[in-house]
Order: sequence, then C-alpha cells, then structure tokens
Amino acid sequence: MDIHNQMLPYVMQAKPETVKKVCEIVKKQLALPEGSTVTGESKFAALGADSLDTVEIVMGLEEQFGISVEEESAQSITTVQEAADMIDKLLESKA
Repeated sequence: MDIHNQMLPYVMQAKPETVKKVCEIVKKQLALPEGSTVTGESKFAALGADSLDTVEIVMGLEEQFGISVEEESAQSITTVQEAADMIDKLLESKA
C-alpha cells in the first residue's frame, strides 16, 4: 500500500474545468500528437512521461493555477484526476 495515498486523502472530485485544463497542460508538456486522448484516468507514465516530465507537468500546473505544490505531494501524483483533485484542494485552501 502506498503511504502517500494514506497521507493525502482526496475527499473531493475536481471540477470538470480543472480536469480539462490539466489535460491540456499534460498534452502540451508531453508534446502529444494532435487528437491524442487524455482523460482524468490517464496515467502520466502511460502517456510516456518520465520523472522529469512529471516535474515539468507539475511546474506547468503551478504556473497555470498560481499554486505551489509540495515535492512530496507532487511525487504522489500519477494521474490527471489526482493532479486536478490536488489543484482544486489547494485552490480551496487558498480561498
């Protein structure tokens, strides 16, 4: 069992518009071909992302949403949905 998931329970589902923005950022960061399908269930590794790509995705998300992601949280993100959930949670805590 992954300890990170125990420490960071995602009790909320991200807004659809957040998931859509994350999908767009992931497509751009990974330079995916036009027409590539990225959904909330998409795993970064399955899209061809290595650890450096994942760091760049998180940096792009931080810039787009005006948030700061702790390294420990960033390392636990493996899917678009997890990233979107974390973003909405961080935005809610900033409000």
